Amino acid sequence: MHNITDSTENYLEAIYVMSKKTGSVRSIDIARFLDVTKASVSVAMRKLREAEYISMARDGMITLLPDGLKIAERTYERHVLLRAFLIHLGVDEETADKDACKIEHALSRESFEALQRHVQEIDLQAPEI
Repeated sequence: MHNITDSTENYLEAIYVMSKKTGSVRSIDIARFLDVTKASVSVAMRKLREAEYISMARDGMITLLPDGLKIAERTYERHVLLRAFLIHLGVDEETADKDACKIEHALSRESFEALQRHVQEIDLQAPEI
């Protein structure tokens, strides 16, 4: 796998979340979802295609390839758990969502696994977003 940046994770996670919700994803959908410009999405999609994380059909539909799907699922799993934990601690949903997005990229595997164990111990259910 190539160098995975926070931006790469964010774009792949966005594609993953949108494809789960609607079944199809286009660049304009990503721009709206992430509140970024179409130009930014265009550059990002080129990089993701070159890294073989996504494929793009002639009609503009974007699909995650196996390596991209792995990254997206891992990032999404972290986001959902962190968001739920922050809400459990009393953080409002909007702040928890924003903070989870920041933390998901910086958290080590060891810390995430410890947090997962703790969440299981307290039987906290992490709803999907």
